[in-house]
Amino acid sequence: MLKEIIKDADVRMDKSVVAFQDELNKIRTGRAHTSLLDHITVEYYGSQVPLNQVATIGVEDARTLTVSPWEKQMVQVVEKAIMTSDLGLNPATAGLVIRVPLPALTEERRRDLVRVVRHEAENARVAVRNIRRDAIHHVKELLKEKETSEDEARRVEDEIQGLTDKHVAEIDRILAAKEGELMEV
Repeated sequence: MLKEIIKDADVRMDKSVVAFQDELNKIRTGRAHTSLLDHITVEYYGSQVPLNQVATIGVEDARTLTVSPWEKQMVQVVEKAIMTSDLGLNPATAGLVIRVPLPALTEERRRDLVRVVRHEAENARVAVRNIRRDAIHHVKELLKEKETSEDEARRVEDEIQGLTDKHVAEIDRILAAKEGELMEV
């Protein structure tokens, strides 16, 4: 039972770190990468679908993305979806290919993005600590019901704390890398 609590906590903490990484991938760093357009949806035969399901997204150079819709009539729809998104991008259509130039980030905007990244990191740390709290609560319940010994409960709590420290350090490492990437000119 105790091993299951530890394993569950580890899996949930891993998911929190992955969710944090996904959030950071949405934050623009001035370099073109295809995940920048992942959250954009377009109207396709009456339903909203992700952009990557109606077009091929590629990186032309460090500051330009290319979007190639699979159907000719989707070019205007895709262009409008990118333009009206919260990314502040101005796509340019050339035939069947939409080029999306990424404007350079100003120093002030970079600092704002660093603040956003730090906030996301703190949210991820809080999520990991909440998982630790839940796991330790389960261990204490088992101890109260006399299903485990105090020594065993203490060992498991220490192991859970070790997992927490490991995942918080991973979040801090990812945060430092993203901050460096954002402040790079």
